[in-house]
Amino acid sequence: QVQLVESGGGLVQPGGSLRLSCAASGLNMYFSNYDMSWYRQAPGKERELVAKITSAGERYADSVKGRCIISRDNAKNTVALQMNSLRPEDTAVYYCKAQYFQFAYWGQGTQVTVSS
Repeated sequence: QVQLVESGGGLVQPGGSLRLSCAASGLNMYFSNYDMSWYRQAPGKERELVAKITSAGERYADSVKGRCIISRDNAKNTVALQMNSLRPEDTAVYYCKAQYFQFAYWGQGTQVTVSS
């Protein structure tokens, strides 16, 4: 069974940092074949793409550009999202996504709360 497990969420003050991690298991292809992404969903809002990493490079949402870095370790089947200078607007459930052509898999999400 395919599993994506996120971790690293929590409560941080504005201006603080968090490092989210996603561990994949049960994938049929080598981990390096998958496009890996982080999405987030805040209460009352639609799920949005935060960052994506593929063999072609990285892409970020305008709202987090310059504050976040996505990385992956194909040997460990993990993808991470380093988040700095966090703002209350970053509060959301963050989800990990693996995609290989038409096949997509999602994690259960990890809560990030930015508040004083």
